[in-house]
Amino acid sequence: MTISMEQIKELRNATGVSMMACKKALEESDGDLEKAVDILRKKGESKAAERAGASTAQGAIVVKSDGNKSAMVELQCETDFVAKGDDFLAVAETLADKLLKGEIKPEDRDLPEIKEAVLKLGENIKVGNMAVVEGDNVGDYVHSNSKIGVLVSLTGGDTETARDIAMHVAAMNPEVVSPDQVSDDLVAKEKEIWADQLKTEGKPEEIIDKIMMGKEKKFREENALVKQAFVKDPEKLIEQILREADADVDEFVRFAV
Repeated sequence: MTISMEQIKELRNATGVSMMACKKALEESDGDLEKAVDILRKKGESKAAERAGASTAQGAIVVKSDGNKSAMVELQCETDFVAKGDDFLAVAETLADKLLKGEIKPEDRDLPEIKEAVLKLGENIKVGNMAVVEGDNVGDYVHSNSKIGVLVSLTGGDTETARDIAMHVAAMNPEVVSPDQVSDDLVAKEKEIWADQLKTEGKPEEIIDKIMMGKEKKFREENALVKQAFVKDPEKLIEQILREADADVDEFVRFAV
C-alpha cells in the first residue's frame, strides 16, 4: 500500500526514528501505526520506540532571547516529575538556544537531543511546538509553572509593553490580533448555531438578522486581542494600551502544555 508523508511524520514524531526507518516499518505493517512501532522495537532501531505509545501530557516551555529575537520551545514528556527535573529542562534550554541561533528550525522533530533524552530519562519525550519571533520589540512571558508561554512582537512601543501584552495573552488566550482576523468559517459555524437558537426562542424573522449582526460583532471581539480588557487594568482595552505606547501588534504565539 502507499504510505503517506503524514503517516511517516506521525510515526517519526512518536518514536524519534529516522524517516526512512519509519517508512519501511509502515510498509511492513500495511500502514498500521501500532504494528509499525512493534516492528521498530523488534529491529532495535531505537529504544525510543519502546515509549512511543505513552502519553505526553506533561512538559515545560522555555524561552530564549537575544535582542529583538526570541525562540520558544514546548517540550513534552509523560510525567510532571520528569518535567520539573533539571535534565529535562536542560534539553528544552538546549533546543531553545539552537532554535534562536538558527541551528534548528521550528518544524524540526527528528533531533538527536530528543533520542538521547528518551534513553536517559526513560520516558516518551517529544517536541510539541517551536517558534521564533522577531520585531521592533519582542516580549515574552512564561508562567511560573512553565506550562504556558507567550511571545509577542510589536512595531513601536517598548519591551515592557510587549511583555505586558504577552502576560495578557497567557491569561486570556485570544485567537487573533483583531476582529477581522477571526476565521469566516468559524463565524459561519457559529451563525448556524445562533440561527437555530433564535428560532427555538421564537424570535421574529424581521429582527433575527439584526441580532445575528450583534452576535457576530461580539464573537469577533471576544476572540480578538485588541478588543479584550487588559488583565492588569480592566478599565482599558488592549487597543488603548497599544495606542498609549504608540505600538501595534505584529504577531503573538502562545503555547500551553
